[in-house]
Amino acid sequence: MIVLGIESATESVGVALAASDGVLANVEVARGRRHAESIVPCVQFVCERADIELSEVGAIAIDVGPGLFTGMRVGIATAKSLAMALNIPMVPITSLEVLAAAEPTTDGIIVPVIDARKSEVFWAMYRRTHQGLELLHQPTVGSVDDLVSDLMARDQSSVCVGDGAHRYGDDITAGFSCSIGAAVHPSAPVLASEAVLRAIRDETVAEQMVEPVYLRQPDAQINWSTREVRS
Repeated sequence: MIVLGIESATESVGVALAASDGVLANVEVARGRRHAESIVPCVQFVCERADIELSEVGAIAIDVGPGLFTGMRVGIATAKSLAMALNIPMVPITSLEVLAAAEPTTDGIIVPVIDARKSEVFWAMYRRTHQGLELLHQPTVGSVDDLVSDLMARDQSSVCVGDGAHRYGDDITAGFSCSIGAAVHPSAPVLASEAVLRAIRDETVAEQMVEPVYLRQPDAQINWSTREVRS
């Protein structure tokens, strides 16, 4: 099974091809949020690099967020179009799961933390098992203090990963057993590799079932809601 992974939930665009024996090709382009212009050329590049026809791809993996709203929408729309054209299933994976999958530790809790701006973070909690990642805490959004309270309540050894963990590392690690892992942003190679494992377990869905995970209203929608209340 060959999986094409599209990572567009951050300011960069990443695309990777992976199979059961590893990553076949990958590329990352930092173009200042110009996702719509970057994804298709990246797909063409990795296919040429791996000497693979697009028709050989068995599933499309996509990061469904939370993350950059515009990037998520563009990436999901492109991934859906490819899946529909190729008549193949999809593997939607959250950005929090991609970050957790990048952390190699097998001990304790893995806590992906993404900077949500506005002094908030997105986070979830996982444990690595022989069957893959086990979800311990549903993806949520809140303050760093909320996250620290959840970590202290569990009182277990934890590894926090993601740009939120790196930004607020001193606050998160103060006073209890929590370290900061290396992963900063979700990556296409990890996304595609994790999707291969899920596709082998038949954990795929039809393209019409794939939806973005926001956890918080897009800023534009919040602004419109505020205007309506004021009027």
